[in-house]
Amino acid sequence: MSNLGTVWPAIAAAFLASLVEAIEAFTIVLAVATVQGWKPAIFGSVAGLVMLAAVVLALGPLLGAFPIHALQFVIGVLLLLFGLRWLRKAVLRTAGIIPLHDEMAAFARETTNLRNEASHPNTNLDWIAGLMAFKAVLLEGLEVVFIVIAVGAARGLLWPASLGAIAACGIVLLIGIVVHKPLSQVPENALKFGVGVMLSAFGVFWTGEGLGIPWPGEDLAILEFVAIFLVTGIVLAAFLRRSFGAISQ
Repeated sequence: MSNLGTVWPAIAAAFLASLVEAIEAFTIVLAVATVQGWKPAIFGSVAGLVMLAAVVLALGPLLGAFPIHALQFVIGVLLLLFGLRWLRKAVLRTAGIIPLHDEMAAFARETTNLRNEASHPNTNLDWIAGLMAFKAVLLEGLEVVFIVIAVGAARGLLWPASLGAIAACGIVLLIGIVVHKPLSQVPENALKFGVGVMLSAFGVFWTGEGLGIPWPGEDLAILEFVAIFLVTGIVLAAFLRRSFGAISQ
């Protein structure tokens, strides 16, 4: 029986990761709707969601076929690699070494690409626009599915993690419909920083569980790993900011 030490971190990790991915998918879908109308945007998005549902239905029965310790180990390693990738980029952005992700710039880029396609003769822009929306929903959604399965499957937390993901996607959709513009005011790098920390913490925890390591405090060890990765990321970002600033001068 899972306790609150794993339930709430799983929900939070799924929610924050899904929030980031949903914002990025919504930006592309909105660009499609702005240039070509809502019909191809909606059709492409629905097709992407149907494909995601098929992936989830196909993966679900496979999870039960793996021994729990092997599943925990594999998921732990993948989560750690995934989380460290997010954390690395977030640290570099916080340090000013690479630019922050800009949803307004992404929106402008996607609308420009679509309008360039429209200038070509014999181009079915509805098809291209729908394909762009489909690809955005599918690719960003696959990352959400992976994270939900990874943080939930190893300890029977698929439903709590799924609820966190659904809540995040619902919030982005509702806000996006109301404001009808890219959600550029959301502190996306801070969200990615938090997601990287939490996924890395889960990764270490599940890897150890798979290897049979008895963590002190059991499930509460996840919170300790969160604190370790958070402090390490903040300190490293500050160090890199000072070092990069000194080199730039």
